[in-house]
Amino acid sequence: MPVDNPNISQELPVIRQLDDAAINRIAAGEVVERPASAVKELVENAIDAGSTRIEIAYSDGGKTLIRITDDGCGISEDQLPLALSRHATSKIDGSDLLDIHTFGFRGEALPSLGAVGRLTITSRVGRAPAACISVEGSVMGPVKPAALSGGTIVELRDLFYATPARLKFMRTDRAEAQAITDVVKRLAMAEPFIGFTLRDVTGGGEGRATFRAEAETGDLFDALHGRLAKIIGKEFAENALRIDAERDGLRLIGYAALPTYSRGSSVAQYLFVNGRPVKDKLLVGALRGAYFDYLSRDRHPAAALFIDCDPHLVDVNVHPAKSEVRFRDPGVARGLIVSSLRHALAEAGHRASTTVAGATLGAFRPEPVAADGPARVYQMDRPSLGARTASYRAQAPLPAADTQGFADLTESYSARVEPVVEQMQPETEALPLGAARAQVHENYIVAQTETGMVIVDQHAAHERLVYEKLKRQMAENGVAAQALLIPEIVELSEGDCARVLSVAEELAKLGLTIEAFGGDAVAVRETPALLGEVNARAMVLDILDELDDQGESMLVQAKLEAILSRVACHGSIRSGRRMRAEEMNALLREMEATPHSGQCNHGRPTYVELKLADIERLFGRT
Repeated sequence: MPVDNPNISQELPVIRQLDDAAINRIAAGEVVERPASAVKELVENAIDAGSTRIEIAYSDGGKTLIRITDDGCGISEDQLPLALSRHATSKIDGSDLLDIHTFGFRGEALPSLGAVGRLTITSRVGRAPAACISVEGSVMGPVKPAALSGGTIVELRDLFYATPARLKFMRTDRAEAQAITDVVKRLAMAEPFIGFTLRDVTGGGEGRATFRAEAETGDLFDALHGRLAKIIGKEFAENALRIDAERDGLRLIGYAALPTYSRGSSVAQYLFVNGRPVKDKLLVGALRGAYFDYLSRDRHPAAALFIDCDPHLVDVNVHPAKSEVRFRDPGVARGLIVSSLRHALAEAGHRASTTVAGATLGAFRPEPVAADGPARVYQMDRPSLGARTASYRAQAPLPAADTQGFADLTESYSARVEPVVEQMQPETEALPLGAARAQVHENYIVAQTETGMVIVDQHAAHERLVYEKLKRQMAENGVAAQALLIPEIVELSEGDCARVLSVAEELAKLGLTIEAFGGDAVAVRETPALLGEVNARAMVLDILDELDDQGESMLVQAKLEAILSRVACHGSIRSGRRMRAEEMNALLREMEATPHSGQCNHGRPTYVELKLADIERLFGRT
């Protein structure tokens, strides 16, 4: 601190009571960071009002106009001035701040928005006359009569006009519009029975609809599945597993994608608590932990998960924007997510994402067509039985000794065709992975199913099978530990020491024995024998880093399973090995019976399934 310019003057400071306008602007700084924050607060109010249709319109990325129209219960004429007062709300009575069943409850959003922008509320309750009220820079106008058929219209113009410094931190109109779209989509996921329409009215008029989701029908899961298909995409819906589990008063529902349908970042992870979109480190860490053994570190799972519980079991009043929550028992929430997701993934068995087949079909290059010429038209009439018989006879190998047939090409081309056993054909083709028909390049098994064909990477598939078997053996027999001749003492801070000892029991099951050593130190007495020589101090510090970042540590388990993965890689069928038909079929049957066999240890698919309809489309047979 510079001595010649102290922060506190030499005169005795005087404590002043700020006026309401300054208080509201400070509150707005906490609640309203950008236009998307204002949209979130206003749409949540519309949902709390029991709306079935909500329309959101914005202009210039929400900087000049945000208008929310709903068909909810409305606000009576005499209640409009009170709605713009700070800490005035109809959603709680103040007796129990944990018994919260609505999105909003603080009564800060409307007065905060009125402090930094020009806010107008028009509302009508039932058959009573409609009324409106306006506020600019915390200066409230009188209540006036208005024309409205029902519901409420909230219009916010010139956001942050009263605090020009905030405008300098706004991003481009496109970026702000994208943030608004993201907020609306998240709220639409949580309320599948409400219709949402988002419009960009920049330039005036009705503008253009940038997002529209009609109200879904049916039961909760059908409605949620339809809404997620609309927002995240049909591919996610096709490759998502239904989640429905309950534990100790917490219920988890939603959909989680197969490991082979993964993303390059966490953009497709949507988490909700009591219908409220949250970005909580505990829940994100639990989701990552559930997919820990199925994805490489640079891939991220896709999921939309909803936790519902008694409001007293979770505190939503720990963040100004209510984007974080605090569970009374965080371990229950985390365990519920991890166990239910892993159970669903295990039940999926060998299933792999349909996007794998889509990418495979996309890799086939279509026949080149001249830029100015018409596309070629194929005549695909089915030939008659006589024509097919004559064709087969004409293409049959000649009996001459000097004629080269398929058998003579085996030296040049690495492919073998297995004879079809007629008695087994119907039964094996009816199985999910079908019957083996050929082996290509001594690495890929081609199998025929009832509806198409399957191509299996024999090395990746067998590697996963061996890996799952090794994990099962380790779980049954435990992890062998090697005692250190001289225990390694690791000096830590008091907080770190308590944190690492809190997970000592879980670490001991993995072969890492840690005990308190008095003061602020721990003693590492045993390490997993499978890891060989271990730098115990570095491992303990890495475990602490994971505990700080994710609330749990998977480090030791990750190291153990990495070694099992390497053992499985070396112990599996190698690329280049020729397999007999019975061996290939045995591999297919084992894949069908083994969980997670649809992806290898690195998250890549072990097989590709091509439907007959897709194959025929490649050849113009449509």
